[in-house]
Amino acid sequence: MRIYAIQTGTVQVKKSQPNGTQGRGYFRLLNTLLDQQWTEPLPILAWLIEHPEGNILIDTGETSKTSSPGYLPRWHPYYQMGVRLFVEPSQEINVQLAKLGFLPEDIRWVIMTHLHTDHAGGLYHFQKSEFIISRDEIQNASGFKGRINGYLSNHWPDWFSPTIVDYENIPTSNFMRSHVLTRAGDVHIIPTPGHTEGHQSVILLEEDLSYFFAGDLTYSQQLLLNYTVDGVTHDPDQARSTLSQTLTYIAECPTVYLPSHDPESTARLHAQQTIVNRLERVTAEPISHTNERITT
Repeated sequence: MRIYAIQTGTVQVKKSQPNGTQGRGYFRLLNTLLDQQWTEPLPILAWLIEHPEGNILIDTGETSKTSSPGYLPRWHPYYQMGVRLFVEPSQEINVQLAKLGFLPEDIRWVIMTHLHTDHAGGLYHFQKSEFIISRDEIQNASGFKGRINGYLSNHWPDWFSPTIVDYENIPTSNFMRSHVLTRAGDVHIIPTPGHTEGHQSVILLEEDLSYFFAGDLTYSQQLLLNYTVDGVTHDPDQARSTLSQTLTYIAECPTVYLPSHDPESTARLHAQQTIVNRLERVTAEPISHTNERITT
């Protein structure tokens, strides 16, 4: 198998978004939006697993359409105050796949960690793929309720009809429920609520190593190790429970932890650098370019 890190532009958010703030629900989001400091531009990463049973894409990255007038809702405070997106047409997921020798039609499954625009902006490229989304996520993202919650469901194509995951009582280590995608049993989708209620992550299992595709569970590996709840979750207690589960998992299983906005994720993938390695101060040289590949 091969795993590819694919960058589709960059995003800036208020520093309180990855690093956390006070409050619950919409008050927590308000405190984040009122922060006057911005992060540095962060990568918007998607992931491709070249799997014997069919190619798997995890998230679709962002679209360059976000720079078109009217694409982002002017009435929504988050898009006016909380985010800056930088995506050129040449950075969209279909172009990045082509550079690696793939077409959108080559993707069998698209697993969505969640449906925020920086993860779902490119979904319209994959009409022939099977999308896999959690039930809570699609319910919270759809319709008028979804638009209030910051999702851009009005931009989903008419053909978009994802497969809904209802997790089974199949343990993945200490995660007691999961959905096993492949016949080989090596790709598990697990519920990781917090950033959104329906957020899910993907674990690729090998004999002595696992790859944990974390979406926005945290914005960096260090924030996971710091047990940091982000500044946009509506339920900090739920988010802390997920962080605790994840920390238990990585203590039991050698894990390469791959959040979608961590500038170090691509280098960790390239080096197969587990969190245990990190704690032992075994580091890799940073890689400045994107679309790194690793053969597993």
